[in-house]
Amino acid sequence: MARHTAPLRAHHADPQNTVCPPDHRYTTSGKPLTPGCPGRAYHEATCSCGAFTCRAGAKTYVDEQRKRHLLAHGQPAVPAAGGPR
Repeated sequence: MARHTAPLRAHHADPQNTVCPPDHRYTTSGKPLTPGCPGRAYHEATCSCGAFTCRAGAKTYVDEQRKRHLLAHGQPAVPAAGGPR
């Protein structure tokens, strides 16, 4: 059985929606602490099976949907990149 992955990625609030690296730090209210970071617009998870993509503003919602999808493949979900925040 193939092992599927669905990495969780944050995207910047810039015109190109670039990926926000895990080392960018934020306050508890969501304001960026990293100089030059425009802030996060949304979080997204896409499965390697090609049948699942979830995009939302709330990281917890996307992570929960990602875990549910991976369980539907019959495999446990691996922790999201960057660990807990």
